[in-house]
Amino acid sequence: MAAQEPSPPSSLEGNKPGFPKKILANNLEDKHLCNSCQKILRRPLQAQCGHRFCSFCFNKIVSSGPQKCSACIKEDLFEEPTSILKQGGAFPDNAARREVEALAAVCPNEGCTWTGTIKEFEAGHEGNCDFMIILCPSCKELMRANEQERHNERECPERTLNCKYCKEPFLLKNIKAHDEICPKYPMICEGCAKKKIPREKYVDHIKFCSKFKAPCRFHVVGCDTSVEKEKIHDHERQCSYEHLNLLLAMGAALELQLQSEKTKVAELSRRCQELELKVSTFENIVCVLNREMERSCTTMEAYNRQHRLDQDKIEILNNKVRQLERTVSLRDLSIVEMEGKMREMSAATYDGIFVWKISDFTKKRQDAVAGRAPAMFSPAFYTSKYGYKMCLRIYLNGDGTGRGTHLSLFFVVMRGHSDALLKWPFNQKVTLMLLDQNNREHIIDAFRPDISSSSFQRPVSDMNIASGCPLFCSLSKLDSKNSYIRDDTIFIKAIVDLTGL
Repeated sequence: MAAQEPSPPSSLEGNKPGFPKKILANNLEDKHLCNSCQKILRRPLQAQCGHRFCSFCFNKIVSSGPQKCSACIKEDLFEEPTSILKQGGAFPDNAARREVEALAAVCPNEGCTWTGTIKEFEAGHEGNCDFMIILCPSCKELMRANEQERHNERECPERTLNCKYCKEPFLLKNIKAHDEICPKYPMICEGCAKKKIPREKYVDHIKFCSKFKAPCRFHVVGCDTSVEKEKIHDHERQCSYEHLNLLLAMGAALELQLQSEKTKVAELSRRCQELELKVSTFENIVCVLNREMERSCTTMEAYNRQHRLDQDKIEILNNKVRQLERTVSLRDLSIVEMEGKMREMSAATYDGIFVWKISDFTKKRQDAVAGRAPAMFSPAFYTSKYGYKMCLRIYLNGDGTGRGTHLSLFFVVMRGHSDALLKWPFNQKVTLMLLDQNNREHIIDAFRPDISSSSFQRPVSDMNIASGCPLFCSLSKLDSKNSYIRDDTIFIKAIVDLTGL
């Protein structure tokens, strides 16, 4: 049992993530799962993007502010602002809730045979199952709920017992330590052998117990005999001669020790006189050193003042260096930005016709297959100097319905400087071509924009959503012997019909 996870308590307030998948008696469907915790929906909310979340999971996601919907990103359906999750941006999905709560359920706890619906499980069984796994708050051992009472009374190593002598509570593991200090613990007198003497009264008992053996009063001088209290006087009378001999021996030892101490005192007195002479000499030396120290302190203070001045100058120079570094960094950024603009201008065309050379095709396709760089954007091109700004987007391993089987090519309308002067939505015919480098059989696809699509409205960000041909060219056709790839390079051509501009 200790290897299982504790079962969660019941919750009717929606402050928990979804139900575990294994409570379903029938097959699980993806529409019943929360897009965050991937469990069965509990109190489902539907976001603006259409994805469903448990009430607990949605509130947890948006608790730190608006967040991007991970499900939209995973399905490649992300679109602002619809795919932004925020407080108040979801509504209770009562239809989904009723559908989920009506599903047939079984208890996930091993050994329990309860069956019913998810609604009945949440309302009456969840958190009340006798077979759910709970944690003992004392010893942290896992057990079933129906075993808790027996565990607390008989098995828990951290359970509390009451002392049968003093009635005070103590932990089971401390039973020996308690017996050693319990004031009511029964003790046996070593003299009279009386039993069941409480520890708190034992000292008083041995004071008056005539059978208790006590050391002889002459034990300080060497008598190691212990006798009963009622016989102590008989012992002292019988052994008076031995006691006198012990006292004489101790007196002689003390006399020798005293003589030795007198010799030591004389030696110490002589050494003290020598030390007094040395102290006097050292005092004179210390006076000289003090004068030298005062002069050194004055010199050190002057050096410190000069050091502080030098530090101030260094700080001023450091500030100037930092300012120069910031200036240089800003200029470097400006240079990089200008170089980027120059590259863009040198690659740009202004007649609606653009040829995109893609070199290192093999490596870039491997990067697309591995997911490191699935898509590439071309440089921008224009219908005229003050016309529409556009670019191409290519997926070398396909996208959407063409993923893994086709080369996908898309047309992108970008935000330009002259958008306010142009007609919207964009409605010019677009022709996309993969050029045969022998000029024999180009792969061509053309389309006229769907003016109701957001892809061809006036851009509100840097670029609109790409639109084009997910099945532009079969990868098997590219892999066969042909002249579309030469020197590991392909050429993509885009032609925008300028009629009506």
